[in-house]
Amino acid sequence: MCGRFSQAARMDQYLLELDFINRARMEPVTPRYNVAPTTRVPVLHREGDTLHSAALRWGWAPAWAQDKRPPPINARVETMASNRFFRGVWPHGRVLVPADGWFEWVSHPQAPKLKQPWFIQLASAKPLFFAALAQRGGAQDGFVIITDASDQGMVDIHDRRPVVLAPDAARAWLDPGLDTAQAEAIARHEGRPVSDFQWYAVGREVGNVRNEGPGLIAPLGTPGSAEDLLL
Repeated sequence: MCGRFSQAARMDQYLLELDFINRARMEPVTPRYNVAPTTRVPVLHREGDTLHSAALRWGWAPAWAQDKRPPPINARVETMASNRFFRGVWPHGRVLVPADGWFEWVSHPQAPKLKQPWFIQLASAKPLFFAALAQRGGAQDGFVIITDASDQGMVDIHDRRPVVLAPDAARAWLDPGLDTAQAEAIARHEGRPVSDFQWYAVGREVGNVRNEGPGLIAPLGTPGSAEDLLL
């Protein structure tokens, strides 16, 4: 987790859910139902008391690790504060990634070589916020989404999931005055519980990064959803 996500709502919808009063001019959101690594999307950060957005590349590596391997797109919450790989962005590179949900793939029981995509979103279908770390500015800008272990039914979809913060915890995560221990505590303990989410199978077209549109997040079997190639 997490290798694709949807960021298709308007920026004002994300900001309304976050309920942050002081904000600068925001980067507009181009509706994307199939955000893939290495592409740029708006993320939210604070400068003083003001909320800002910046379009950053999904994936980041420190300068000394460039060209050694593809930049990671996720950071494990268990090691983000101790792993020297993320020392340059922890803890002062805290950002939020506004999203609508994310995708995971599981082996189909009748055809193990084929992967069935699932879309995971809040049960309320409201916007959500991934806790993330980022470097802003320069040729090496980018971000990684923080992940935690899955539990309950979601573990059947994938053993990892993004740390999704409720609006109050999301606002605290962005606070520049937050100390290291407090920031780590938010990431470790304030992620929304599995009971806040719902998940359902979607069409396999999302596997192609060139495919876009709301049909990619439509449940299989609903009018206008992508055809299930396994049926």
